[in-house]
Amino acid sequence: MTGGGQRARRDPVRTRRLLLDAAATALATHGLGVSVDTIARTAGVSKSGLLHHFPTKDDLFVALARDAYERFAREVEAHTEPADLAPGRIMRAYLRASFAALGTDEPTTGYWGVEAQLSVVPAVADVIRANAEDWQERLTADGFDPDVMRLVLLAVTGAEMASGVGAAPASTARRVEEQLLRLTHRADALRSLLDVAPPP
Repeated sequence: MTGGGQRARRDPVRTRRLLLDAAATALATHGLGVSVDTIARTAGVSKSGLLHHFPTKDDLFVALARDAYERFAREVEAHTEPADLAPGRIMRAYLRASFAALGTDEPTTGYWGVEAQLSVVPAVADVIRANAEDWQERLTADGFDPDVMRLVLLAVTGAEMASGVGAAPASTARRVEEQLLRLTHRADALRSLLDVAPPP
């Protein structure tokens, strides 16, 4: 093996990064049935090198889910506007980061695509639940109404799923993003509607 492969063997951090990126790409292309050999070949790493870092495919998938979450968290931070000091500031950054990948060539390799693919793997499902709980805590601590937060998060999930199956073009996704962003500034008004008792 030459070039990147040789450098990867000398640099464990780089090798791990190559393997995680390759796993995301291979997963999007081949699905959960993708073989360890295919992932290693995509990364330009030997199978034994992959197994050194991730002894089982589940170990690799768990690491991939955690890595996708950490990368998404950095995207949220990058989309946070310093001048925005109103409650819901983190929610708005979360929305911008969530919709940023829609309309790109390979959205399934991002956070939402990885989560959707891996959600049926039991070990990864635990990671996804922990991630969801962590975000709920962050968003609630930011002063955003918990009930409104759940509605917005479900809307984001629906938009991601629709985009993933080609049911929502980029223009529709952008419009939904704008509407949800406006909604975060009107959380009190929506809260009052949620408190209205349904007709008998």
